[in-house]
Amino acid sequence: MNRYFPEGELDKCPASIAEAEEYTEKNIIAEALCVLCTNEHDLIVDFGSFRGRIPRCEGAVGIDDGSTRDIALISRVNKPVQFRITGFEANECGDRCAVLSRRLAQEECIKNYISLLKCGDIIPAKVTHMEQFGAFVDIGCGIPSLIPIDLISVSRISHPADRFVVGQNILCAVKSIDDGKITLTHKELLGTWQENANKYSIGETVTGIVRSIESYGIFVELRPNLAGLAELRPDIKVGSKVSVYIKAMIPDKMKIKLIIVDTFDADKKEKPSEIEYFITSGSLESWKYSTERSNKNIYTEFVR
Repeated sequence: MNRYFPEGELDKCPASIAEAEEYTEKNIIAEALCVLCTNEHDLIVDFGSFRGRIPRCEGAVGIDDGSTRDIALISRVNKPVQFRITGFEANECGDRCAVLSRRLAQEECIKNYISLLKCGDIIPAKVTHMEQFGAFVDIGCGIPSLIPIDLISVSRISHPADRFVVGQNILCAVKSIDDGKITLTHKELLGTWQENANKYSIGETVTGIVRSIESYGIFVELRPNLAGLAELRPDIKVGSKVSVYIKAMIPDKMKIKLIIVDTFDADKKEKPSEIEYFITSGSLESWKYSTERSNKNIYTEFVR
């Protein structure tokens, strides 16, 4: 059972100095809100009745050798952090406060959890920030990992924000491990073409999102791993929400023919829909998106 959680998901916080001393003796990983990053890049944590300090060198794995930049500390302000309590000191007012180490919590997480992961393992993660090329997630105690944009879903998106929001809890699979660096994938958990197509029937009118406009038609996403093709219309924009009539479904070619019935405001940014996972646990050896008779072979093999 995984005992290590993304920051913000651990419900363990000492309410008093006496409780904090117990956490210290038992080496318990705790979590609390970071309220300040000092000009020395120490992190100040608020426990309610007392405070704690994470010295800069204890702020994260890699700070000492420069492989982790100070922005990783600055960006934790007003966010929860996980740590081990290593001792106590008096602050400038003479009040007793805790000395903390986020680095030790991360090293424990790496040793007892992350280093044991294998390609194909399905794990929980939390979206921390997004770039054009992919989504960064916390896989435990603030340890970051990347989901490249092309591994987020089969249906292509222009930015990870089309699929995720910061702070969202998601599931992923370990795609590769290179010198301890883990890259994740997400699309394999969202179902095959047939599994997604089974949610629809010919003759239905449903909603979708325009993902791309090509010279031969408009691709409309019905689900993250399922899109159909509609005829060109001059009033359609990428990102538009549309209602579409399902004209035909052709499993052998993995095609869905659509007719756009109506279009809605493309400028209104909506929160991504809740994700439905077809696989939620275990470990994958391989995954095949394509239908049995399709001449396209969309396939993932997890090399261990």
